[in-house]
Amino acid sequence: MNRISLLIVIWAILLTSSIASGADIPYLTGRVTDNAQILTAETNRMLTDSLKAHEMRTSNQIAVLTISTLNGENIEDYAVSVFKEWKLGQKSKDNGILIIVVPDDKRMRIEVGYGLEGTLTDLLASRIIQNVMTPKFKVKDYNGGIIDGVSAVIKVLEDGTLPDMGGNEGADAGKSGFSNIEPADMPITERILFGCFIFGIIGLFTVVGIISPGAGWFLYLFLIPFWAMFPIVVVGTKGALICLITYLIAFPTVKLFLSRTEWYKKAKTGILTKSHTSIGGFTFSGGSSGGSWSSGSSSSFSGGGGSSGGGGSSGSW
Repeated sequence: MNRISLLIVIWAILLTSSIASGADIPYLTGRVTDNAQILTAETNRMLTDSLKAHEMRTSNQIAVLTISTLNGENIEDYAVSVFKEWKLGQKSKDNGILIIVVPDDKRMRIEVGYGLEGTLTDLLASRIIQNVMTPKFKVKDYNGGIIDGVSAVIKVLEDGTLPDMGGNEGADAGKSGFSNIEPADMPITERILFGCFIFGIIGLFTVVGIISPGAGWFLYLFLIPFWAMFPIVVVGTKGALICLITYLIAFPTVKLFLSRTEWYKKAKTGILTKSHTSIGGFTFSGGSSGGSWSSGSSSSFSGGGGSSGGGGSSGSW
């Protein structure tokens, strides 16, 4: 191996190890670990006293960590690693909470221990991030944002309610239960993958319903609840509502248009006379059950039984 090749290999190894290492986990030096140096001494003291008093009252252990950057590491994975290393909360209760703020990456997360997931739910953690902390962070008021965020977490744990957030709670109260459903908090790459999976499945059945002379209108009604709920995971409540309205209008419009074409009329005739027809490689059959379809091969769909490593919510500003 010549000298240039050796240098390239060494450089690649160093680069790979640098990327893989991500951000280091700091030592637990107190209830507030301000590695990013974005908090004043007064804020640090105030937060420490508040968290200490809360722990004395409830035994819940809350820690705040600020770190300048994660060097490309996923904040969810990093939070789990810090939580595990710091061992927050009592072993018998798992009642620890970690609040991480990464100013250079403009990311934050509230990681919740197993024992407090029923009190500080993912939805409440998300609301604290979006409605309490994010507005302050957008104007670079890190001290105010973290103080308000910690106060909101404590209020939820002790009183079971969120603090007044400038009318946001009143606005939420006037909405229906479905409007409070928020999209799953996940990185953009996972959101894209889930979107391809969800829209791929219900989209396939939608296309089948549109081109099927037999079971088409049955599938139209059957898929309404799927188009109403499944997209929430990827695009949120408003996005799901747009998807549903689009489906309700587009499906019958396209189907009625296709029903006037010759190949559709021919396929419909085949259903009526021979009880089956073939369109684009798919075989459609009619019958008392309303129809069926196949592509010459069978497939199965089943769920697997996965688990989550920890509750909480992430956000950005």
